[in-house]
Amino acid sequence: MDSYIDSITQFKRRYSVEVMVGGTPLGGQNPIRVQTMTTTDTNNKQATVEQCIRAIEAGAEYVRITTQGTREAANLQNIKQELTAKGFKTPLIADVHFNPAAALEAAKHVEKVRINPGNFVDPRAKFQEMSYTEQEYQTELDRIEQKLLPLIELCRSRNVAIRVGVNHGSLSDRIMSRYGDTPGGMVESAMEFLRIFRKHGFNNIAISMKSSNTRVMVQAVRLLVATMKREDMHYPLHLGVTEAGDGEDGRIKSAVGIGALLSDGIGDTIRVSLTEEPENEVPVARKLVGYFTNRVTSPTLNPIQSFPYNPFEYNRRATIDVQGIGGENPPRVFAFIHGSFNADVANAWGWHFNPTQNRWLRSDTAPDFFVVPGFEPTGSLVGLPIVSEQNSHFKLLKVDEFLKHHTSSTVLINVTYSDLFNPGLISKLKDNHEIVLLLSTSNTNGFAEQRAAVIELMRQGVKTPVVTARNYTETSREDFQLKAAADLGGLLIDGLIDGIMLTAPGQTPAAISGTAFAILQAARTRITKTEYIACPGCGRTLFNLQQTLQKVRLATLHLKGLKIGVMGCIVNGPGEMADADYGYVGAGPGRITLYKGKVVVKKNIPEEQAIEELIALIKANGDWLEKE
Repeated sequence: MDSYIDSITQFKRRYSVEVMVGGTPLGGQNPIRVQTMTTTDTNNKQATVEQCIRAIEAGAEYVRITTQGTREAANLQNIKQELTAKGFKTPLIADVHFNPAAALEAAKHVEKVRINPGNFVDPRAKFQEMSYTEQEYQTELDRIEQKLLPLIELCRSRNVAIRVGVNHGSLSDRIMSRYGDTPGGMVESAMEFLRIFRKHGFNNIAISMKSSNTRVMVQAVRLLVATMKREDMHYPLHLGVTEAGDGEDGRIKSAVGIGALLSDGIGDTIRVSLTEEPENEVPVARKLVGYFTNRVTSPTLNPIQSFPYNPFEYNRRATIDVQGIGGENPPRVFAFIHGSFNADVANAWGWHFNPTQNRWLRSDTAPDFFVVPGFEPTGSLVGLPIVSEQNSHFKLLKVDEFLKHHTSSTVLINVTYSDLFNPGLISKLKDNHEIVLLLSTSNTNGFAEQRAAVIELMRQGVKTPVVTARNYTETSREDFQLKAAADLGGLLIDGLIDGIMLTAPGQTPAAISGTAFAILQAARTRITKTEYIACPGCGRTLFNLQQTLQKVRLATLHLKGLKIGVMGCIVNGPGEMADADYGYVGAGPGRITLYKGKVVVKKNIPEEQAIEELIALIKANGDWLEKE
């Protein structure tokens, strides 16, 4: 199996060639660049210029602009001139779908052109099986090459960069029929174009692999890196999670996917796609980039030559089921209580004391998590034992306490990476099936150390469940959420852990528990609330996306476990909603089309009736629950 990184245990930025994008080079030794995308009508010069300026002043190093036709492409010249006149030299990127002529026109005016292999030459996907002989398939590739040649020559002559931007939601029927609607299909969609560019000596290229599914996005980028490495290609990478939504969930989802890749040194530019104003995306992206700048691994870890699992597919690490932790159970959320388990803290977490039964009970409205007592400074236990959802009792022990006082009862052992090289502990872990490990870290690269710890357990053949513990001192709720999501995303996407425990003295219990469950949901490992697959909007959007998302959320938030797509147009709509239960997609000015999965159910509904029609559709399929 090809590796996608040079070191599993040491942080090392992936090598990429430098690509010039105007006066702001990308890749190579340059810092990770931050970008965003306008949501205005590109034909409205003033509105687009003003939005570009707001984004640039927020810190955007590139600004992408919707370019759906040659008219919009031509207006990029006016937008560029106006920005230059106002003293702004930030490179502009044209975003092109379906229209090679628009790409050619745009390349005359901007520093970079994004094209989508799924629709640059291939027709819009209808999700139909297509069959080709080898010769017929090669004919299709030849046709793509001929369509690309004029763009290649124009971009070469003007030193314009090209981004090959693959979206999971807009793969062609040709690609899906041969390679599947998979990370592998996404990679081959890109590689077809990259091989053509290299054949013609054009290397001013960046690539992106995007999906609203963080697991698909991460696996596709990893597989692309490994595939390019095998073919001696080292182009810079643009990272992003499409249709992440808004608010805290959108930020956490983006941090899970982007952070899982930045953790391995992958990524040369990022965009956090939020259903908000573009200038709101930029500070979030800059925080993520800052978290991984100058990262080191200290103390150093033992080298690991290869993964004991497939990083290009999701497979949960095989573990024993211990009181509902591990095994086939979804990852659990643990809450840490410092000191005694007092009434104020307990009530904040949704627990209450029953004097008749003389024990703490979980209320019906409490979050679905386990509570862990703290240690006194002496190391002895304080507070109550852990109270699980099954009302069974754990003891929390340190390694030396466990080894000295071996117990047959269920225990949680607080371990670190170095403890897992203790033969005595490993032997007891193999023999005792009533143990859960609480894996903590103080390494400057906690992600790498905790991944290495789980890999060591796999190497030793230990199937004890692992709960990862991370502590954060941030007082800013957004900073805490971004860092926690970035640290835990890769571990969850790779199926390595059975639970998470976040401690953050500067955060409320509600913020901590809400963040933990949002991280699990963003990693697609545990769904506990409605998920909204909502695009950030662009010049193609045919209604007020931010207001519409809020209306849909208000009507459906109580439907836990459903995935609902809210999309501005049909560029990625049907595809990105492929695993959504329902879709709400702009079809024209003031008109909405509703989907059940990939299937169109109702077309051209007046916008003012669309929410009511969506509710009726959900009810008709038996997924509606009345609000309590």
